[in-house]
Amino acid sequence: MTGRVGLLPTLAAALLATAVVPPAPASAAPTCGPAGNPPPTEAPWALTRLDPSSAWRTTRGEGVTVAVIDSGVSATHPLLRGQVRPGRDFNALPRNEGQCDEAGHGTIVAGIIAGREGTGAPFTGIAPAARILPVRVLPDARRTSDEGLPAQIGLAIRWAVDQGADVVNLSLVTLPRPELAAAVEYALSKGVVVVAAAGNRQEQQQNLPAYPAAYPGVIAVAGVDAKGGHVGTSVSGDYVDVAAPGLDILGPAPRGQGYLAEPQGGTSFAAAYVSGVAALVRAAHPDLTPEQVAYRLTRTADNPPDGHNAEVGYGVVNPYRAVTSVLGTRTDPPPGALPAPAPPRDPLGWQRAVAVWVAAVGAVLAGLLLAAKPILARGRRRGWRPGRRPTPAQ
Repeated sequence: MTGRVGLLPTLAAALLATAVVPPAPASAAPTCGPAGNPPPTEAPWALTRLDPSSAWRTTRGEGVTVAVIDSGVSATHPLLRGQVRPGRDFNALPRNEGQCDEAGHGTIVAGIIAGREGTGAPFTGIAPAARILPVRVLPDARRTSDEGLPAQIGLAIRWAVDQGADVVNLSLVTLPRPELAAAVEYALSKGVVVVAAAGNRQEQQQNLPAYPAAYPGVIAVAGVDAKGGHVGTSVSGDYVDVAAPGLDILGPAPRGQGYLAEPQGGTSFAAAYVSGVAALVRAAHPDLTPEQVAYRLTRTADNPPDGHNAEVGYGVVNPYRAVTSVLGTRTDPPPGALPAPAPPRDPLGWQRAVAVWVAAVGAVLAGLLLAAKPILARGRRRGWRPGRRPTPAQ
């Protein structure tokens, strides 16, 4: 995530390949951006690690729309064909409805979130039945400190919410400004889940909070590698909520049927995986608030040994547990809270229960015997014959 506002750099060779690809017919959806390499022959490690198909018996994300506020999303790749709604371009290409991706970044993100099944390649999105709403705010892969960009991203968030987005994915980093914070609050107030990349450190750069990820209510996502370790370039901080694959990433290319490799990865793509899981949760539990979705994601994550840390938050998201776990009836859980530890099983519990009952019965019997003692003594004096109490002498 090192582009205009933290996007990852696009491969130069892929960018050059656009010159030799013939243009699409005018009637087709716009095709722009780099072409990729042939489809993979085996599933990426990230899909194997998260195993989203284990949750698909419950839901594939039906009825959920994820807004990808990014560099645009191609609607022509086989993985995304039929998955991409008409969106909006906040740059110079309004007629393309957000479906022109010259950087390639937004298309990879969308493929990770909602790439469909049945393309012949061993690659799907986390929520293959969800739909993508593309919102283009990043025209290229250059970093920028443009003071006007936070407000533009804020407008994009508000527009996506008003178009019915259920989840907003922000695989970008920009300057913290009031307009951006207000837009995030607007989305949360409308019941929309907001997921953002925790940010990538550059060389000799300290861990500084990344925005919009560090705003309250936003699910901030860090990156992990194939062994579950924290990616060194992933920003650490107390605001990090969860983690997801963020290294050696693969995804659909904007032009043609190929795939782009991003070996350096980034929290951009980790955020996309979490947005996919959020879409599954939203489809399975449509009445949850954004706070409750965040609670479910953090409570069901694969926690680190210390429960929570600044590198991976509450751990790597777990799609199956996030969708299927029964978490109780509390209506206002604190975001990121961990489940209370289950009490240890007592192997002698049943024997202790029996002992308690025996003691109680014994105490009752002892009381009855003590009460009967004077009656028995009187009966022996009378020879066990009935009689009346003697009348005192007058």
